[in-house]
Amino acid sequence: MKVFLEKIRMPQKGVTSKYILTTVGFMLFGFALGVFQKWIDGTASNYFPMIFQQLNVVNYFGRLSIWILLGTIISVYSKSPLRASINTFSFLISMLIGYYLYCNYVLGFLPKTYMMIWVVIACVSFFMAYMCWYAKGKGFFATVLSGTIIGVLFAQAFNLNPLQGFYVYDLMEVITWLIGVLILYRKPKEFVLELGVSVIVAFIFQLIIPHFG
Repeated sequence: MKVFLEKIRMPQKGVTSKYILTTVGFMLFGFALGVFQKWIDGTASNYFPMIFQQLNVVNYFGRLSIWILLGTIISVYSKSPLRASINTFSFLISMLIGYYLYCNYVLGFLPKTYMMIWVVIACVSFFMAYMCWYAKGKGFFATVLSGTIIGVLFAQAFNLNPLQGFYVYDLMEVITWLIGVLILYRKPKEFVLELGVSVIVAFIFQLIIPHFG
């Protein structure tokens, strides 16, 4: 298995102190983003500029796509699959700590059930990030993997149910999907396969999990 994975993408070696600093940086960024997310969530929408209201930024951070994108970025640009797991998990768990500390001590309530759902998602991300790291590799497996990630983002941006018609869920989700496509862009022939896989994954995803909005 190790030989197979190394053919897809070879882990890079680096200085341990830099790894630690990088992870700490992701933790601080995650904590700050969690506090920011809950602050805008608890602030009246008319407090923000009109562009924020039009783009529905307040609700955007409460949906899946932005966290899938950020987790993907952290994963694929880490030095190794293990570092991808550590960095992504550290980022997400720190985000949750910031979010729910603000929720508990500033707003005065703590939705424990909802919190536990996100904690489970953060724990699962440790394993998902490990595989996600190989999406920036080469070969058929990496192409299918990157197409799967793009497909999940695609499913969050567009309604694909033929009975309801094709339409956009939210502009911010479309932007998120486009960023995901750019990050995971491959050579032309592989890109065609990648997009094909993404459409299939998006259809299947929407059949199993309705739009998280």
